[in-house]
Amino acid sequence: MRAVVVERWGGPENLVERDVERPEPGLNEVLVRVHAAGVNPVDWKTRASGALIDWGPVPAVGWDVSGTVEAVGPGVGHLRPGDEVFGMPLFPRQAGAYAEYVVAPARHLAPKPASLTHVEAAALPLAGLTAWQALVDAADVRPGERVLVHAAAGGVGHLAVQIAKARGAYVIGTASAAKHALVRELGADEVVDYREVRFEDVLRDVDVVLDGIGGETAERSLKVLRPGGRLITLPGPDDVPAAPEGVWAAWVLVEPDHLGLRELAALVERGELRPVVDTALPLAEAAKAHAIGEEGRTTGKIVVTVV
Repeated sequence: MRAVVVERWGGPENLVERDVERPEPGLNEVLVRVHAAGVNPVDWKTRASGALIDWGPVPAVGWDVSGTVEAVGPGVGHLRPGDEVFGMPLFPRQAGAYAEYVVAPARHLAPKPASLTHVEAAALPLAGLTAWQALVDAADVRPGERVLVHAAAGGVGHLAVQIAKARGAYVIGTASAAKHALVRELGADEVVDYREVRFEDVLRDVDVVLDGIGGETAERSLKVLRPGGRLITLPGPDDVPAAPEGVWAAWVLVEPDHLGLRELAALVERGELRPVVDTALPLAEAAKAHAIGEEGRTTGKIVVTVV
């Protein structure tokens, strides 16, 4: 089968398409024929250095996947060949979603929302689960709370805005002026242009902050939280600031979650969540997809198409 692998750690040019052996599903696993694979910051960050990912003998990038079940291994009772599924298998172990086929534990997948194309569905799992696990599982956002989403037009941010709104929150997003219309369309009640003002100068009494930037943004975010507020930061554990008494700060690392995927799919089918695809490129142009992503100007998600 065709797959995109990393020849050596470094720039996007080190992503190359190779013929590799097609995997076979084992116990409680399924073989998925990949239609599309989402591209996430973790993809290019790990491609650059290897990072802490548990790589296989041939490093192959990608986790977000949408496709069709090709075969099922022993023990799988809820999926059948021909089922359309989506998910984020194996993270942080290697999944190798930039390929014609991928093997995944059956419980790392869920039925693809019928209203989404495979390209749209591939944009949802990692970013959507990150937002869900941060806002719902960790922060327990409640109706009427004030939620601040940094980088609200980005991959995680644009989904977090919608999830927080579906939870009944008053949603504030930070974004450049050119992206304000989209952020409001997605449900934000208020949008702050981070290039024109410092958000901590204009915001107060926030209950939850979702920070996908880290660094000084996380530190500054503490200033807008009310007593009892929660700060969730995503880049890494070193980005969790020392929180004052009465404020909770934590790092959340996304993990495969069959039930979370079903919750996201339910929001999609109710019309409360939709992934925005900025760019879709064929598998052979995976290096270009990474280069675009590393520019940091993407609205929504980047996807590579296989079928």
